[in-house]
Amino acid sequence: MAAFARNNLPTLKKTGSYYVMHILVAAAVAYAVTGNLLMSLTLSLLEPTVQAFAFFFHEKAWQRLSLRKAARAAAA
Repeated sequence: MAAFARNNLPTLKKTGSYYVMHILVAAAVAYAVTGNLLMSLTLSLLEPTVQAFAFFFHEKAWQRLSLRKAARAAAA
């Protein structure tokens, strides 16, 4: 697990900062829509948590794509 974290540290940091920003935005929007603090906090924690995991794997897929393009360019 430590090797995984070390190998993916930049992406994990980016994912973490995105997560915090997303929670703040989601809480503000949810509160504006519902007017209910508890509901806005619940929504703002649930949806960004799922999004953070999706973002991490999305970012890794784009990195792989970039590496493949670079390898093809170097081979040509």
